[in-house]
Amino acid sequence: MSRQNYLFTSESVSEGHPDKVCDRISDAIVDAYLAVEPEARVACETLATTNRLVIAGEVRGPATITADYVSHLARLAIKDIGYEQDGFHWQDADIEVLLHAQSSDIAQGVDAAGNKDEGAGDQGIMFGYACRETPELMPAPIYYAHRILKRLALARHSGEAAILGPDAKSQVTVRYENGQPVGVTQLVLSTQHLDESLNSNDVRAIVEPYIRESLPEGWIDANTIWHVNPTGKFVIGGPDGDTGLTGRKIIVDTYGGAAPHGGGAFSGKDPTKVDRSAAYAARYLAKNVVAADLADRITIQLSYAIGVAQPLSLYVDTHGTGRVDEARLEKALLKVIDLSPRGIREHLSLNRPIYARTAAYGHFGRAPEADGGFSWERTDLIDAIRSSVA
Repeated sequence: MSRQNYLFTSESVSEGHPDKVCDRISDAIVDAYLAVEPEARVACETLATTNRLVIAGEVRGPATITADYVSHLARLAIKDIGYEQDGFHWQDADIEVLLHAQSSDIAQGVDAAGNKDEGAGDQGIMFGYACRETPELMPAPIYYAHRILKRLALARHSGEAAILGPDAKSQVTVRYENGQPVGVTQLVLSTQHLDESLNSNDVRAIVEPYIRESLPEGWIDANTIWHVNPTGKFVIGGPDGDTGLTGRKIIVDTYGGAAPHGGGAFSGKDPTKVDRSAAYAARYLAKNVVAADLADRITIQLSYAIGVAQPLSLYVDTHGTGRVDEARLEKALLKVIDLSPRGIREHLSLNRPIYARTAAYGHFGRAPEADGGFSWERTDLIDAIRSSVA
């Protein structure tokens, strides 16, 4: 039996964190290509440092998306995040665009041709996870770490807490009793601030109400230990303070370490790349299994080979909480959705410009949106899965 009483910690980073700035720009470029050509191919990486961006990668899509337009998209993303500081400003940053055509060797393996179905964009393993710790069926530590930063970002953008800067990190240590999250023992928040005279106590006074609002009632008590801006001052933030790179926050993007990760990043990739689309499909299946009350907790692994359409394997672990044999569940899941790259994209309508919004505060545990955003968070497979295991 797994441990029932323990502490577990997850972290999140804000939209203004240097790596998240890069994720946002890369995904804005993906969206731009898909908006014009839904079958476009994009693998785009961004590097950010003091007043400089380098955008590189491989693309296949409309010639109307020029280097100048890519630079424009990057500036709009930086502006929306809120960077107008001397060391990183949306108007003044030097932007170099180094996008080039996708490799023909990769294209011939991925593209459908003759009797050959479209293959996976790369080899790899992807994981999906769901549990009953939150209404969104996410692990509590990462879910609440995200909530804290989203609430602070809302206060900053609205002007309610305009003294805060875009760059921030949160970390939440959750106490579990009898296998259930019941409280927070340690809270860490480091947030950029625009007034150099503020100290840690001043910043805590600003952020504490928003943090308390973001956590369940009673989870913070007299024994909770706070670490707010523990270095004392955090004025120089964003890419001016630390270099950013697309794809460096894969645990923040997924389950906060509560579940395995296959190693592939999401941002900057079109949905033919199974690093992204199959991870979304695995989460979709996991969430629907738990929502169908067939398990309280589940991990799903998928694996693929470049150029091969169907997954090489599907593995299910219900961690002793399942109400259906795991081997039966594996067979059932293969019946309810086509897990080829094209099958996933069509089922979840992934060939849309829906990715810039995923770049901060997690790809999972979000509400499905009317235009197809976060479609992998739907729970519309409940009946199909129950029927398949009956």
